Amino acid sequence: MTVDLAQAPILEDLSARGLIHQSTAPELLSEHLRAPRLVYGGFDPTRDSLTIGNLVTLLLLKRFQLHGHKPIVLMGGGTGLIGDPSGKDSERSLLSREEIEANVRGQRRIFETVLDFDGPSGAEIVNNADWLGKLSYLEVLRDIGKHFSVNMMIQKDSVRTRLEGRDHGISYTEFSYMILQSYDYAYLAKERGITLQVGGSDQWGNITLGVELARRLHQLEVFGLTTPLLTKSDGGKFGKTESGAVWLTRERTSPYAFYQFWMNAADADVERFLNVFSLRPVAELRQIVAEHAARPEARTA
Repeated sequence: MTVDLAQAPILEDLSARGLIHQSTAPELLSEHLRAPRLVYGGFDPTRDSLTIGNLVTLLLLKRFQLHGHKPIVLMGGGTGLIGDPSGKDSERSLLSREEIEANVRGQRRIFETVLDFDGPSGAEIVNNADWLGKLSYLEVLRDIGKHFSVNMMIQKDSVRTRLEGRDHGISYTEFSYMILQSYDYAYLAKERGITLQVGGSDQWGNITLGVELARRLHQLEVFGLTTPLLTKSDGGKFGKTESGAVWLTRERTSPYAFYQFWMNAADADVERFLNVFSLRPVAELRQIVAEHAARPEARTA
């Protein structure tokens, strides 16, 4: 097959914004995205809202939609009962089914606000509790688990850092999370024809496992793409203030506090934040940044 080395329009836009950290088979993915595809991103309902950090992946789905692709929001009603160990140095507190279901309802309104649910590229919301809940333990061990090497699994950052810690190990429950998340991709690839999963850079290991599992179980070629970890120019963690995380619903973060978070951003962060969070064309953003640099007191950005 001859591969056109020019990037697909969506990838050109993401590259210009600095939104591509890693992707599987970059040249094949670019060729693949020249036609409308189904793209999904996953969100675990650990709270009844999402943080501003989650907005990066959500807006990534929106960007794909604006380029004619169909976004699928995967809500982790099943995996949320287990807990993702990624980025955590200790075991999560398990949530009840009732808490998870309430959180799913709370997050849904955010997706319905950001994404367009009408037309050929209209977004859809799916919940992995619908298929994970039907798997028996024997099926997980025999049909899925046999494709995972423990040697490989303990090398994943989310597991290795926990095993190396003196105070905290990792339970078999959280250790198994990557198997279930990988199965999500294999299931969606076969049942829904989804061919691309997107997420933050901390999800790269889980995404690539899903890509491989779809190949092993169903002989399907699918892809993965991650965005860089977003930090502030001073090295601080993005989306955190002295009072805690910045949320996307007014019940958790007031509109005033949300506005102040952006107004207090350092000048050094303005261009990067605009590229990540604005849907305006890159050329227009560059003009805004230039005007802001010339007259920062005017708050053009």
